[in-house]
Amino acid sequence: MKSTSKEIRSHCAVNYGVEIFGDRWSLLIIRDIVFAGKKTYGEFLKSEEGIATNVLASRLAFLEQQGILSRAPSPDDRRKDFYTLTEKGLDLIPIVLNIVLWSAKHDAKSYVLRSKEFVARLSRSPAQVGEEVKALVRNGGCMFPDGKE
Repeated sequence: MKSTSKEIRSHCAVNYGVEIFGDRWSLLIIRDIVFAGKKTYGEFLKSEEGIATNVLASRLAFLEQQGILSRAPSPDDRRKDFYTLTEKGLDLIPIVLNIVLWSAKHDAKSYVLRSKEFVARLSRSPAQVGEEVKALVRNGGCMFPDGKE
């Protein structure tokens, strides 16, 4: 896990972003919240990429320490914690959406190509879609609640 006590290598804008959210697991956790509505450790663990339990625990803790995620006990089961994006985390949604557009363009097998209407709308109005998705996630929703990207 990246420690919050270590110094940032440089304050280059790209480096700062990469050090905070630029590893694959952090972006996939954010993806799971935004697109699939996942909220718990167990839900994140079930993602098809197969994250190791220790890696997931450290990434969740790091993202919480960095102010990207907040954690609260589940109202239904106090043994589970719910993870949600903070405002700082919500500000990453446009970045994730740009990755989606890039992948749709360069990966002929990208799952998002199943949602041609979404890709077309995102291509036409990325800022508007980004704000709509931020509002949706801020209010507890997700892009594909049925699990079909």
